[in-house]
Parts: sequence; structure tokens; C-alpha cells
Amino acid sequence: MPFDYDLDYAKLNLRERPDLYRVGRGEQGVLLVEPYKSELLPLWRFRTPEIARESCEKLSEMFEHYRSEDDFVGMDMVRKFIQMGYTRSRRYANYQGGRKYKESGEQHGRQNDPIKAESATIFKQKWDEIRADEDYLARKKVHQNKYG
Repeated sequence: MPFDYDLDYAKLNLRERPDLYRVGRGEQGVLLVEPYKSELLPLWRFRTPEIARESCEKLSEMFEHYRSEDDFVGMDMVRKFIQMGYTRSRRYANYQGGRKYKESGEQHGRQNDPIKAESATIFKQKWDEIRADEDYLARKKVHQNKYG
């Protein structure tokens, strides 16, 4: 089932109501789902490779914390933040200021910022680890079969 944008996420606590959480595609809902957004957003940074590495470490610690609490929603939200770290780093590596389009709608020329590209690589490695984590994948399948 697709991510449900019609829910009132400002008032929902999806730790208490995991039945309402849908994995969705990619990063859908990453900046909506509470209390995870408030717990994870302060840890998510990608300006430099050092900052990205520290961010990935902290997010990975949260992934393991959620795993120990049998909290699949939290685990998946960490995956989304790590995925977003990759996609945003790539966007900033490819486009000055992270903006792909000018106000006129014309596309900016591509660049190659090696610092942001390295940050993207750090997030990509962690994202790949999560996507290959058999326990995470099994929990995802259970959640989707149970709730949609």
C-alpha cells in the first residue's frame, strides 16, 4: 500500500499506532512520522564527509536501538533518513546549493562537488547495509503483510 498522506501526522504517534504506518516508496513520510522525525532529524547531517560519517553512526545506533525495542517503524524511518542522506548529498554534489532548477525553470548546469559526493558514498554504504539486513527485510515483510 502507498504511504497515506491523508493522516494527521502532527497528532499521531506512530510508535503507539504502528498499524497506521505504511512503508511507501523511498523516503515518503520521512519528515512527517512522529515521534521518529523528532528523534532522528537532529542526527541527520551531510555537509562534510566527517559530519556524514558521524550522522550515519548515530543513525545506525538508533536503528539498533529500534531493533532491540522490536520497533520496525523506527528501523524503517532510520532507513529513510539514511536514504535521504544519500539523495540530498548527491543533489548537492551535482548542483550548486542543491538546486537543480533556476527560478525560470531552466536546469542548472551539473557540477561535481567531491566533498558532497564523498558524503553521499558514506550514506550509500550504510543504506546498502540496511537493504541487505535479513532481519530488517523479514520485519518489513511481516509489517507489510499485517498492515499493508
